[in-house]
Amino acid sequence: MTRDHHDHRSQPQPSRRTVLGGATVAALAVATGAGTAGAATAAQGSGWPTEFPLPDGFLPEGIAIGTKPYAYMGSRANGAVYRTDLRTGRGEVFFEGATGMVAVGLKLDADGLLYVAGNTGVARVLDTRSGRLVATYQLTEAAGHFINDVTLLGDRAWFTDSRDGVLHGVPRGRKGTVRALPLSGDWVQTPDVINANGIVDTPDRRGLIVVSSSPGKLYRVHLKTGHATEITLTGADSVVNGDGLLRIGRTLYVVQNRLNLISVFDLDAGARTATLRRTITDPRFDIPTTAARWGDRLYLANARFTSPQEPGTTFNAVAVSL
Repeated sequence: MTRDHHDHRSQPQPSRRTVLGGATVAALAVATGAGTAGAATAAQGSGWPTEFPLPDGFLPEGIAIGTKPYAYMGSRANGAVYRTDLRTGRGEVFFEGATGMVAVGLKLDADGLLYVAGNTGVARVLDTRSGRLVATYQLTEAAGHFINDVTLLGDRAWFTDSRDGVLHGVPRGRKGTVRALPLSGDWVQTPDVINANGIVDTPDRRGLIVVSSSPGKLYRVHLKTGHATEITLTGADSVVNGDGLLRIGRTLYVVQNRLNLISVFDLDAGARTATLRRTITDPRFDIPTTAARWGDRLYLANARFTSPQEPGTTFNAVAVSL
């Protein structure tokens, strides 16, 4: 088992503002994707762009949208974060990153704190109001770990590790230690492949849903014990290449990156079964990895894993209808 460690030596903790600045209900609404629905209805038919460029060589993967029409996308090249105005498609590098940094899965809370999965055993917290890195958490000091995605639930941000059967709960907006939650029950950890990837909360917000990319299964995880129960799929054999997850009510969107599609499932009340309703695809998809919602659209970053991952490679993000 990896050692659980909170590194607070190099970065200060988030200020008390982050505890008191936003209502808990609002934070939970953003975490489930519900917070932007009413605020963004103008996006439909408004002429907002549905495709926008990213810097050459950016290597995007994660995308997050909060209560304002801005998308944040992380870079696998150097941990930078790019912010795009959804109304115009124009953007800029919001956080510069540094050599050795990685930014993959992202989630934004109602206080403007951006939680970043850092791949190499770390998680980071950025303040989107100041552009400042406010906290770094060393989730594991062992080599070879892949902190891949994150979701917000209650007082913690939960991170997946694609190379270990453990979830990591980082305290939100307060001091505290990281909680390690080993996965048990039906969970199968397969060596040398991407296991735990995308993560969201269950409809009742009492547990977590995790996708294992290989062989392509969904699991419901008990928040206290880590016991994982495989979710029964109806209408689909698997969710192979499952990457980012997005839940809106009892509708679960599973981005299947190398298949260039999004599978849309109906969950039952207990998230024990998932029934395939339809799939979404688009000729502009080029290995999309994660999705975020604004109004009646899903926004996705194209990771282009099958293209040269070089400084001159072009990248973009696209929007499709819900």
